[in-house]
Parts: sequence; structure tokens; C-alpha cells
Amino acid sequence: MQVGTREAGPGRVVLTPVGEVDLASAPRLERALDAVLDRPGLVEVVIDLADVRFLDSTGVAILLRGAAEAVGRGGTLRVTNPQPVVTRVLRITAVDVLLGLPGGDADGTPTAEPGWRRLR
Repeated sequence: MQVGTREAGPGRVVLTPVGEVDLASAPRLERALDAVLDRPGLVEVVIDLADVRFLDSTGVAILLRGAAEAVGRGGTLRVTNPQPVVTRVLRITAVDVLLGLPGGDADGTPTAEPGWRRLR
């Protein structure tokens, strides 16, 4: 797996992993994400999943940890353009909305607003 990085404006970075994100390859994504999260003035991290063919629980955990880190530093992390198989994993694990994807039923009907919420 490869991970590209590009600037998308002041404080905004896009990561573009290519391939499969699984137990063997996930550390590459984690290192790239950690490097981006350490940047001063970070506002938003976008992870473009268009070229990710597979995502396992290790990848989901990295995305969630990255999102929590971003929020803790005053920024956001969201994923975009997931392939259908990756979307299914994110929906089954119920992290789609936490990672900025519109929530939805099987037919794509939104069921929740995207983003992190505080539990009361």
C-alpha cells in the first residue's frame, strides 16, 4: 500500500491511500496520518479512500484514532470517496457518520448527521 499526501489549502491536508488497508499495510497509513496530525495549524485531514480496495478492522481503528486525535487538537478528520466494499465496512462497524460520511440505510437514505457528538 502507498499513501500520498497533498496540501488542500491552509491547514488542510489530503491523504490518498492506494491498495488494501489491512494488518500488514495499516502501519504505513498510521505513520502518514501521525505525520500529518503533528503539523502545526492543522484544521482538517481528508482521507480519500477512492483507491482503497479493502479495509479491515485495523484500518478502521486507525481512522477512528486519527479522527479522535484531530478533534483533540481542534481539527477534524473525514473520509471521502470510499469504494462500495469499504463503505459497507464503515457502515457495518457504525463509524461512517463519525468519519464524516452521511449516515444511511441500505438505499442511501440519510439517517443521521455527520460528525462527532458528545454523549450526555
